[in-house]
Amino acid sequence: MNIMDFNVKKLAADAGTFLSRAVQFTEEKLGQAEKTELDAHLENLLSKAECTKIWTEKIMKQTEVLLQPNPNARIEEFVYEKLDRKAPSRINNPELLGQYMIDAGTEFGPGTAYGNALIKCGETQKRIGTADRELIQTSALNFLTPLRNFIEGDYKTIAKERKLLQNKRLDLDAAKTRLKKAKAAETKSSSEQELRITQSEFDRQAEITRLLLEGISSTHAHHLRCLNDFVEAQMTYYAQCYQYMLDLQKQLGSFPSNYLSNNNQTSGTPVPYALSNAIGPSAQASTGSLVITCPSNLNDLKESSSNRKARVLYDYDAANSTELSLLADE
Repeated sequence: MNIMDFNVKKLAADAGTFLSRAVQFTEEKLGQAEKTELDAHLENLLSKAECTKIWTEKIMKQTEVLLQPNPNARIEEFVYEKLDRKAPSRINNPELLGQYMIDAGTEFGPGTAYGNALIKCGETQKRIGTADRELIQTSALNFLTPLRNFIEGDYKTIAKERKLLQNKRLDLDAAKTRLKKAKAAETKSSSEQELRITQSEFDRQAEITRLLLEGISSTHAHHLRCLNDFVEAQMTYYAQCYQYMLDLQKQLGSFPSNYLSNNNQTSGTPVPYALSNAIGPSAQASTGSLVITCPSNLNDLKESSSNRKARVLYDYDAANSTELSLLADE
């Protein structure tokens, strides 16, 4: 019975406090009550924390989009994360493309030029897929997780203490209002005591909130280290991809991109400067492949190349007597 009485009294006290805060808040909005302003330093800290929270959320969400463009996959990973379960491993886009290329090349025949090239491209795409998977794992661990921990941990604590500070401030201003309205000596004495208590609680809560907010500078320093880790992970990923494609280009014996022409063009493909100088002004390149046309006199070729050198980029078998057969790296 005593416990029930205590609960009823506590419930009534809580309801009274809530009502008092609601009245004070409403009167402040209507300009009918004074409001205790926070000191400028604390206001700046609150603004800095809010700004940090907003931009951290935006950066975190966009990084997730960058690493996993598929929204359905992101939702699935989010659900598994909330269930504290590991999401099933799925093949990514480069790996899937690589498998299609390998399968196609196998069916066309590894002994054919196209089939062999498809298989090589497919193997490279699979390596890129593996690098992509490693980038996602590293970035999630070293960059996204710390950002999420701040949003779901540190900032939630800050928001909770900030709300408590707001309530203590409302209690303080409500006590000030009651003291102003008190007329009887006994009521005035009681209001003064209430004001001292609420002032003390407000000051204590303001100090707690200030200490938490000053930790935002440490959060920025921590996130800076995480950002460096993310940049390093991206640098590793792009360096790997570049090396894979460079190796593939060498295997295929293809020209660098600035030497290739569009297959839809009808004009001749320009020969690289050093190669054209070595062979002479009469040399021409046909569309889509390097077909060098010889001068009418081979002695002219020897004379024109006596003081110049050029490296052959890939093998070519002469189609007729007016062309040269060349080996890569000659």
